[in-house]
Amino acid sequence: MQLQKALFLESKKGRFVERQREIPAPGAGQLLVKIYATALNNIDWKIQQSGAHVDVYPAILGSDIAGEVVEVGHEDTGFTKGQRVFACGNRVNDQAGFQQYTLTTSVFTAGIPANLTYDQAATLPLTLNTAAVGLYSNTFGAGLVPPWTEFGKDKYSGKPILVSGASSSVGSYGKERQACEVGVGIKFITVIQLARCSGFSPIIAIASETHEGNLKSLGATHVVNRRLSSEEQKKVIASITTAPIDIAYDAVAFPETQRVAFDALAPNGTLVVTVQPAVEEDQGKGRKVVVTRGTPHAPPNKALCQGLWGVLGQWLADEIIKPGPFEVLPNGLHGIPEGLRRMREDGAGGVKLVAHPQQE
Repeated sequence: MQLQKALFLESKKGRFVERQREIPAPGAGQLLVKIYATALNNIDWKIQQSGAHVDVYPAILGSDIAGEVVEVGHEDTGFTKGQRVFACGNRVNDQAGFQQYTLTTSVFTAGIPANLTYDQAATLPLTLNTAAVGLYSNTFGAGLVPPWTEFGKDKYSGKPILVSGASSSVGSYGKERQACEVGVGIKFITVIQLARCSGFSPIIAIASETHEGNLKSLGATHVVNRRLSSEEQKKVIASITTAPIDIAYDAVAFPETQRVAFDALAPNGTLVVTVQPAVEEDQGKGRKVVVTRGTPHAPPNKALCQGLWGVLGQWLADEIIKPGPFEVLPNGLHGIPEGLRRMREDGAGGVKLVAHPQQE
């Protein structure tokens, strides 16, 4: 029996403990991956704090995985031993990211192109899924036609979209408001890039003016200063386009950012949020609010996300999608609890935090 190190959440609202566990064997449609980089997400510290989303303990968390294929399951997966890959983990111990080896689902795994490192690739899985599901899912999103499908690329040419977000880690609260001043959220810039692929124009981003150059390089056409009052922001948005704004994606999802985005929507428009909405659909004009759910393993998301993962490696190689900023945590798996504390308290300074499970 081969053993590995893993970081366990011992109990509901409990503490993290590192200990050994058996390395799992891949089944049909699965890969065994040696993890060189795993990224942290808000959902990880929220699970520890709230006790929600997980029923079986001890539990291994972590959704963002990048590493090397060690073994291929007994089915043709299109991957080979030794290949560099990244994948979106699942909330099952054998398929989670906070350990040295994990099983990945081949259809939610992609090869890492030569122009990306393990660390860069690890920042992408859950972020990309959440952005894509929010825009393109008929269940957890706005129901748009994905740009990787036939006739989907540039389908929304000439239509405006509003994207709110200057936060470091989407959807947390408290001291994160301070971190909003520091960095641009990874989901935020991913939504902008997907909106560009869909042809939206103008792409109006509400963010700090500090990031205007970077946001425009990724696809935003206009940046509205988030330091303006809500009323001033709405006036600026109205001055940018007279076309109806049918879609808004709020990657920050504070009550005030939701209200600005919701008020900017045209009749029958859709606001996508990443936490429980602070606005009500019955506030008029037939507008609706959708709470997105980014995991590709949710049954309504599987077909959509499988299409995304089918093009992802090539898109990254062609720089159609670019990863955002990251910081590598010290001390391997031991460094993850401190990283989660930082995310909870100050948003981690606007970067994605990455751990190296193989590091002692």
